[in-house]
Amino acid sequence: MRTGLLDISPLRTSPAFRRLWIGTVAIRFSGQMAVVAVLYQVWELTQNPLWTGMIGVATATPTIVLGLYGGTIADMFDRRRVVLLTSLGAIAAAVLLAVQAVAGIESALLVLALVAAQTSCTALGWASRRVFTPRLLPESQVPAGVALDLLAFQVAMLGGPALAGVVLAAWGPSWVYIVDALAILLALYGVARLPSMRPKDGSARAGLRATGEGLVFLWRRPVLRGVLASDMAATVLAIPVALFPIINQERFGGDPHTLGLFLTAVAVGGTASGLLSGAVTSATRPGVLILGAVGVWGLAMAGFGLFDGLAATLMCLAIAGAADNVSVTSGGTLVQLETPDGFRGRITSAQYAVGAGAPGIGDARAGLVASLLSASATAITGGLACMLAVAVIAGTHPALRRWRRQDPVSSEV
Repeated sequence: MRTGLLDISPLRTSPAFRRLWIGTVAIRFSGQMAVVAVLYQVWELTQNPLWTGMIGVATATPTIVLGLYGGTIADMFDRRRVVLLTSLGAIAAAVLLAVQAVAGIESALLVLALVAAQTSCTALGWASRRVFTPRLLPESQVPAGVALDLLAFQVAMLGGPALAGVVLAAWGPSWVYIVDALAILLALYGVARLPSMRPKDGSARAGLRATGEGLVFLWRRPVLRGVLASDMAATVLAIPVALFPIINQERFGGDPHTLGLFLTAVAVGGTASGLLSGAVTSATRPGVLILGAVGVWGLAMAGFGLFDGLAATLMCLAIAGAADNVSVTSGGTLVQLETPDGFRGRITSAQYAVGAGAPGIGDARAGLVASLLSASATAITGGLACMLAVAVIAGTHPALRRWRRQDPVSSEV
């Protein structure tokens, strides 16, 4: 019987998925702590919104470039081995971040370089990690698996930033980076226990041609194209993270505890939405949910810039987090079910490049605009632009609005 509650059947029926999910919770938690540490360290070193915006450049560039090629790798090689190797690189980068913090080098450029290195390793392995779910679970449980993966992220956002604020205030950023390295190492256990994960339907050819074939496949599917366009509307136009240190300074005196609460508020809304995700995962028209949720995200971001006071600020961010959960769960389900396994790595990597790389572009845009206007005005205009963009996407992508889960391939392709 369908309910509105979170479906945890994948955790009960698949030990491999359960081990993988526990590791995912660990790395997502430590990763959110590291996000706050990097924001805090760069702001303390520079006191300049352009530099906090440059964090977005340091993450977006490798995410987009190497994330796309990581999808080609996922469709060529054993995906389990790819994740193991790239995770070792991410551990090394986290250790170096801790070393520079302990040594007191005080170079924002070095911090950004190490962030870019860790992001590069994560980007190369992300597509391989994401396609584990449809290989470990039956098709009927894939939406629930996607929702559980996203819940891991929301739980991490709920506790990670707040704990990071406490650790930063007590011991500084070095301990946050050490925790990040240990969490990635812990997550390798679940990956190491997986069976071989070579792609089905034949392996993709090496090189840029295979990547190009994946992009052509994506472009010719209006449903997939609409999902990514909606993600870009939210992330490029209305991502608020680069504005957090500035608004925290203007409204709350730059308290690191409050800075952590900003990201935690997003997670509160996302976690609440995730715990009630049964209605989302059982919906037959996820495209409609994506469009509506992105519109709500834009509205909440405009409110974040407009309303002052801690309670109103956190409430807007919580609403945005709930909308983000609905959008990402529906988009992830649609992409996994619409894409054949032989293209899953490349299409998943394109989704990752947008979902994880475009926020970096959005942060850079926000930092630039905030240096010319105020941070609040940047948030307001970005949210309104997001709402306008999603209205255009809804009008130009009818296939996304009409896609139904029982259709293996959209009839409008």
